[in-house]
Amino acid sequence: MSTPTAEPRRWLMLPVVLAATFLYGFDLNIVNVALPSLQHELHAGQEALELVVGGYSFSYAAALVIGGRLGDLLGYRRMFLLGMAAFVLASLLCGLAQSPAQLVAARVLQGLTATGMVPQVLALITATFPGDERPRALSWFGVVGGLAGVLGQILGGLLLSADVFGLGWRIVFLLNLPVGAIVLCFALRLLPTARPGRRPGLDPLGAVALSGSLALALLPLIFGRGQGWPLWTLLSLIAAVPALLGALLWERRLAARGGTPLLDLTLFRGRGFRLGLGVNVAFMASFTSSIFVLSLLLQSGLGLSARQAGLAFGPFAILGMTGPLVGRRLVARIGARPVMLLGCAVDAVAFVLLGGALHVLGGGISVPWLIVGLGLLGFGNTLVLPALIGTTLGGVRQEQAGMASGTLNTTQQFAGTAGLAAIGIVFFSVLGDRTGRVAFAGAAESVVWVELVLVVAMAALIAALTRPIAPAPAPTNAEPTPATADTAG
Repeated sequence: MSTPTAEPRRWLMLPVVLAATFLYGFDLNIVNVALPSLQHELHAGQEALELVVGGYSFSYAAALVIGGRLGDLLGYRRMFLLGMAAFVLASLLCGLAQSPAQLVAARVLQGLTATGMVPQVLALITATFPGDERPRALSWFGVVGGLAGVLGQILGGLLLSADVFGLGWRIVFLLNLPVGAIVLCFALRLLPTARPGRRPGLDPLGAVALSGSLALALLPLIFGRGQGWPLWTLLSLIAAVPALLGALLWERRLAARGGTPLLDLTLFRGRGFRLGLGVNVAFMASFTSSIFVLSLLLQSGLGLSARQAGLAFGPFAILGMTGPLVGRRLVARIGARPVMLLGCAVDAVAFVLLGGALHVLGGGISVPWLIVGLGLLGFGNTLVLPALIGTTLGGVRQEQAGMASGTLNTTQQFAGTAGLAAIGIVFFSVLGDRTGRVAFAGAAESVVWVELVLVVAMAALIAALTRPIAPAPAPTNAEPTPATADTAG
């Protein structure tokens, strides 16, 4: 496979585009710390608080594939710039909100604007970095992705405690303005005009069908538990299945007629892409739910403040920065699959340690036990993630980079939401109406063993990955474009 001419300023570009990944993950998590302030100062009720959190993730997940296709259509640079500018504007609207309804609307808009910039990150990395450098670039992607979630809690607690400029909760949104402005200035100078050779159509019917089917599945998962799982949540989940099948049939029919579907089903012919998505599902379900449950245990169970709980994630962040850097060197020596299996082994040790400590000590468990487990999880997760992304996208053709990135991001977001909902059911079912350290420790222990099962499933899928990963075959109506890399190792 031939390799396109490398972009000379690609390493200067990398931190600029990774800022989009950080901003999205940071804003997804920092708002959790601000919820008590929103309830007190903005008089937001429980439903409004759920919408502030869930509305952002829902609109982001529902429109991600469209964001990836728009990058393929308009160019990754242009779409990144438009998405970042819109995200900054939406953040300003969040910070200026005067009522819960205004904040919810601004958060939904913020999630939508994130779909303009985030899918272009992996697309730009895929399009501009040659194959031998892409694992290193993706290792930094793993560092930033892991840090965004943890620093959202740590910095969120510190900012609210400091009450910067007397802004209270508003600072968590207004902070995006100077950061976004700096990113835009550098992006204008450094981002290449990378785009695929063909300009695909938008496929508006496919966009509505796919986004609608995802909405039918995501809405009950995000809001169902808080409302006691009313009948509409079950009906929505049932309706999501035929809606998705109908959308996929339309995409297949459009491709057979020589059109350009929003979701190119030839992506799934590649074994590496299919299995990679499966591993991503298990990974994100475990990652999102474990952080959620451990955060609840630290604050509601052990009585730590938001700032103390955030700082308890410090080892997770530090070792999370180390994991991708170590993993990159190991990938170069032994390949991606052994590195991912090693990361799964570290995660498994972490969950066995946490589960054993919770079982033996119960409500008497101390924070150091949890910090050790969190540190191991940070290292194991970030060993897996960069190599996993590289393996999943390694066989994707250049003209499919935006679409594949959007599909991967959508899968991760859906898996994280579904995992959080499913694990949340386990946690709150075991917890029941009880309170206190013993109750939360028992509920957390139940979840930890479920997380261990997810890690085992993830390792089994990784073991099934073949080497090398062959690119998905080109559709008959497309001009063949060589794949840009093979990072499977």
